Amino acid sequence: MPHVFATIQNNDGFDKMSLFRSIATFGGWTLISRITGFFRDMVMANYLGAGMVADAFFVAFKLPNLFRSLFAEGAFTGAFVPIFSQKLVAGGKTQAVKFAAAAISVLVLVLGAFVLLMEWVMPWLVMLLAPGFAGDAGKIELAAFLSRITFPFLLLVSVVSFQSGILNSFGKFAAPAATPVILNLMMIASVWLFMPFINSPVYRIAVGVTLAGVMEVVWLNFFLRRENVKISLQYNLPRLLKDADIRTLFKRVAPGVLGAGVYQINMMVDTILVSLVGTGAISWLYYANRLQQLPLGVVGAAIGVALLPILSRQLKERDDEAARETQNKAVEYGALLSIPAAVAIIVLAHPIVNILFERGRFGALETAMTAQAVIAYSVSLPVYVMVKALTPNFFARGDTRTPVKYSIVVFAANLIFSLLLMKPFGHVGIAAATSLAAFVSCGQYIYGLKKRGFWLFSRGLAAYVAKVFFCSLIMGGVLAAGDYALDLASGNWLELSFRLKLFLFAGLCFFGVVTFCIMTKIMKVMDVTVLIGSLFGRKGSHA
Repeated sequence: MPHVFATIQNNDGFDKMSLFRSIATFGGWTLISRITGFFRDMVMANYLGAGMVADAFFVAFKLPNLFRSLFAEGAFTGAFVPIFSQKLVAGGKTQAVKFAAAAISVLVLVLGAFVLLMEWVMPWLVMLLAPGFAGDAGKIELAAFLSRITFPFLLLVSVVSFQSGILNSFGKFAAPAATPVILNLMMIASVWLFMPFINSPVYRIAVGVTLAGVMEVVWLNFFLRRENVKISLQYNLPRLLKDADIRTLFKRVAPGVLGAGVYQINMMVDTILVSLVGTGAISWLYYANRLQQLPLGVVGAAIGVALLPILSRQLKERDDEAARETQNKAVEYGALLSIPAAVAIIVLAHPIVNILFERGRFGALETAMTAQAVIAYSVSLPVYVMVKALTPNFFARGDTRTPVKYSIVVFAANLIFSLLLMKPFGHVGIAAATSLAAFVSCGQYIYGLKKRGFWLFSRGLAAYVAKVFFCSLIMGGVLAAGDYALDLASGNWLELSFRLKLFLFAGLCFFGVVTFCIMTKIMKVMDVTVLIGSLFGRKGSHA
């Protein structure tokens, strides 16, 4: 197989850089959102620490995001975007927008009722999802109160997901990708903004979550109007449900509720089980998972979001060869970006956690416990990215049932591995179980696509991934040697001042990136000059 950027200037009916540019646009903004997210987590680590209050807040924050992944970003948008994209091709913008308005109206009415119901049963829901809280006086009550503040965010962010799906179908990825930045900045600002009115920082942050949802809806509505898309809500639910397109949407959504939310379901299984491990364990896993979410969000989510409308259009036009080529490129980009990220995070887990979080109420013990979980999670990072790249192949064909079958197996695998590993290894065992379940999930997708003749993980693609892995291992060796050298020179470089250790860490990262780029050039995996030139529309010399 020629290396990933050697043939990008060829035009065989599919601009091979269009997918990469979409990934780069979405991924770039997602990177900014993740960086602001780290600042948010630094603020929370400082004010909340990793004890009872933090545990209660993280459950309250996870609740709307769990249902968001199941109902909005997962099942609903996974079914909505292909239908909307196909209507753009076949019926034009007017028909597509009419369908979108009906779909969003149903979403608001159904989820609005669901949110009200959950507000009422919140104490029992918290007890179900965090049974270990019952052993700490007041912990259930605190988590339930915070959850009632944050849960309306589910409805708001679900509307945001539909708005994003519409904009993505028009090839507009920047504004949707920037919405998490609003959430992060609002949660940071709320610590001080509401100080005159609310005494406790944890309540101020919870209020900031819901207000951020309102701001995100307003933000994307502005960009929809720039595309001359005006969504008017309809309130006659029985009439909406008679619409053929809405019925088709819900037929695809019903199985996808479970299938598209595997990752978040696994995270909530982790929460239930880790609540039984002890105080602080939920927080350790939260911060560790946040570190994994940086490359997973930048790479995995970007690939999934960019890939779905492109595949939907190509399959609608019956261009199967272009669809296979698009899928190959998505896997290549995912491997190229996620494998070195996973290796770097594993090697530098302790320095990363120390620099980002160790201050205020977050001490050395919290750093050590979180770093262990970071390593366990990061082993499966490239596999999760692969799943993100392969899932749209089913959704683009209107198949939301197959992912459900896979999700049941993955859910069972995660539960079994967690029960086996949590007692001997505590919170690290639960993180490791999540990683093992990811390998099960990826294996199913690869086999399922091959069996149906949709896509094949070819020998050439396997050879390419192996080369990326080799380059990443060399980079990891350089990073480990640099970390060891810094300790030899200073005794323990992580005990130096924050500015100095941040400078040294940046130096380590620079040498790691340079090493990886050199190795990819030698192994004919990637030519940086061609990549940059193609990204900005200029031709570069091939390797």
